[in-house]
Amino acid sequence: MEIPTDMQNQAMGYDRTATMFSPEGHLLQVEYAEKTVRLGSSSIGMVCSDGVFILADKRNTDKLIVKKSANKIYEIDSHLFASVAGIIADARVLIERAQVLAQQHRITYDSAIEPELVIKDISNIKQQFTQYGGARPFGVSMMLAGMNQKNPELFVSDTTGNYLSYFANAVGENDEKIKEKLREDYKKEITLKEGIKLGLKIFREVQEKKFDIERFELIFIKTGEEKLKTLEAKEIEE
Repeated sequence: MEIPTDMQNQAMGYDRTATMFSPEGHLLQVEYAEKTVRLGSSSIGMVCSDGVFILADKRNTDKLIVKKSANKIYEIDSHLFASVAGIIADARVLIERAQVLAQQHRITYDSAIEPELVIKDISNIKQQFTQYGGARPFGVSMMLAGMNQKNPELFVSDTTGNYLSYFANAVGENDEKIKEKLREDYKKEITLKEGIKLGLKIFREVQEKKFDIERFELIFIKTGEEKLKTLEAKEIEE
């Protein structure tokens, strides 16, 4: 009986280090990290005609947890914010790095940092942890949104250290289903209000009976404004 490729790779030890390629050309530890990301709660990001937003499912139902301590979306700067999927402890290190980078840029140049400079720096760190021994890859995908002057932008960095710019995207659980629905319904001229409605509609369709507006968090910034706005639970519906 022929042994499956996955079992062969495990038997040969190709998955014991992040720096060893399998005979098929895969970095198995990095692929395992991608599976970890898909176990995380979902976020949808969308560039709209009048701004950009991220809508995230905090997936926190424990009544003993203080809600404000369990954020899913993080403020990087007054014009920049990010959501993550995967191992939150890993994400915290990257979020703090991004916050420091944004503040250093303000002090040095007296201006707001471009979103792509932040996501590029974070992606470079991720890439290093796939190339050097003695450490595992970051089990995190990061979605970064914000304003580049008056232009709304959205970027996603995966576990390999690769990043791309998007009009709309999703990370976390059921990301492929969500992206398929975004491909069908997203339009470039969509407004923030319409985009947020679309995001909630997609979450309802994907989560079905598990959907609960109380679990959601929203951060957005409008074109021409300098501050982020945060809404939670019922505030999003209103």
